[in-house]
Amino acid sequence: MPILGRLLAFEGADGAGKSELAHRLAESLRGRGVECELIAFPGNGPRSLGRHVYRIHHELASVGIDSLHTASLQTLHIAAHIDEIEGRILPALRKGRIVILDRFWWSTWVYGLAAGVSKKALRHMIQLEGVYWGHVRPAVVFLLRRGNAGGCATSEERLKLVREYDILAEREQAKYPVHMLDNDGTLAAAAKTILEWVGNHTDTALLRCGVAKTSQVLLAFNQQQQPSKSCMVISRMAPAKPTEVFDTYWRFAAERQAVFFRRLHGGTRPWSEDSVLSEFKFTNAYRASDRVSQYLIRNVIYTGDQAPEEVFLRTILFKIFNRISTWELLLEKFGEVTCETFSFRRYDRVLSKAIDRGDRLYSAAYIMPSGRSVFGYARKHRTHLKIIERMLEDEVVRRIEDASSMQIVFELLLSYPTIGPFLAYQYATDINYSELTSFDEMQFVVPGPGALDGIHKCFSDLGGLNEVEIIKLVADQQEKEFARLGLNFQTLWGRRLQLVDCQNLFCEVGKYARVAHPEVVGLSGRTRIKQKYRATTTPIEYFYPPKWNIDVGSTVGASL
Repeated sequence: MPILGRLLAFEGADGAGKSELAHRLAESLRGRGVECELIAFPGNGPRSLGRHVYRIHHELASVGIDSLHTASLQTLHIAAHIDEIEGRILPALRKGRIVILDRFWWSTWVYGLAAGVSKKALRHMIQLEGVYWGHVRPAVVFLLRRGNAGGCATSEERLKLVREYDILAEREQAKYPVHMLDNDGTLAAAAKTILEWVGNHTDTALLRCGVAKTSQVLLAFNQQQQPSKSCMVISRMAPAKPTEVFDTYWRFAAERQAVFFRRLHGGTRPWSEDSVLSEFKFTNAYRASDRVSQYLIRNVIYTGDQAPEEVFLRTILFKIFNRISTWELLLEKFGEVTCETFSFRRYDRVLSKAIDRGDRLYSAAYIMPSGRSVFGYARKHRTHLKIIERMLEDEVVRRIEDASSMQIVFELLLSYPTIGPFLAYQYATDINYSELTSFDEMQFVVPGPGALDGIHKCFSDLGGLNEVEIIKLVADQQEKEFARLGLNFQTLWGRRLQLVDCQNLFCEVGKYARVAHPEVVGLSGRTRIKQKYRATTTPIEYFYPPKWNIDVGSTVGASL
């Protein structure tokens, strides 16, 4: 079932005022007709597991236990969290309600560290909880501070907690909004600030019109009848309301794919009469057809030892830099990339020398966070090498092989520093090109910032749906939309556009619309396309994952 509600979490050291402010926010939203549930971790139900865990935590002797290891205590907290997630939080979110959560998993991490639990143990605990959260992310985490708060034995302990919260907030804000609030004034003033933030930033119809309208819109969507060919696009995509850019989305996809085949069959430039397509650089309609993806599939994933750990190492190392020249530099120095040759020290030495020469290590396709606060490295390639080293130590490959869905792989990758939702989804897709996993790409998608911009250019109103549901709806309707516009879309030798392709196309049409529809404003506010098209002479021999059963039938010296 889709997640229609929103999760708003409150965090901070004891005495910062989070419980009171969470309560005030809940009462204020209820007063506006918004259905919401106030839930506290480890659990505040009268007969909940969390209530017993709370008692064990604070009244150990009263339950007949003499002592408890700190790691055992935090594990009990995780168990109580999972019970609340499954029993109360996810059901409420699926009903379209707002869930206000007093403490998130952050408290397990921060208070666990303060109690002396190892980071490795805490990471495993939180990864387990993450499996039950699935793709749910908070709409915001409010991190509360109060200078004169009680709740800690000493000011030194409190400073340590605050410092760990700050480090965690810096890391997590790449994945979802984190709003830090110094609660040193009155509670009324802090509550007003929070309510204003929620009203201005939470992307949901719930805050505008309450649950009833959202439920009606969803019901209308689920019950919509198949429209006739004469119907307008707005009825076909109900309840969302398309703009003129939505038609451009399909025309762009068809023409970009036509350009791909014209070049494949030896056509000469210009490959399109579309001046925007001819002047600026755009990715292919199919992600796997792009130059870097083709290199990854043929020369990284399917070249070399096919042992799972070797395939994973090559894939993740290549994708973190996402630059062919960086990969070939490593091959030049080490002959081949293997678990045996990989070491932080040796690879760092090679890459640091390249930086000193003025070489670029990273592609401009993705913004890679430096993660300086995680390990303290000034050069971000060291942070990323350390993350890969940690992944191998954690035996993440085994867990990927055991994963039952792409979403679980996504969650595993997301649990590592500097890897936000968009990167985790891209990496999960790349891993799925290999034989490590074989998931249906039509089951899971995570829109990136560019896709979000494109979606909001294509639709003036999402009609209560979220962006993931929009992408899935578009993917499901693709044949009908091409037919409606009279477009002859050439599939990838029978392979339909997958969710990742539709996501990418929203990103590309968002860029395209900056020139073609400058009057349509999205989320980014950008008005220019930076990258111009530049032809290259390096040929591509197209090769797709063998499990797709695609027979290209011919090769061509074409550059994308």
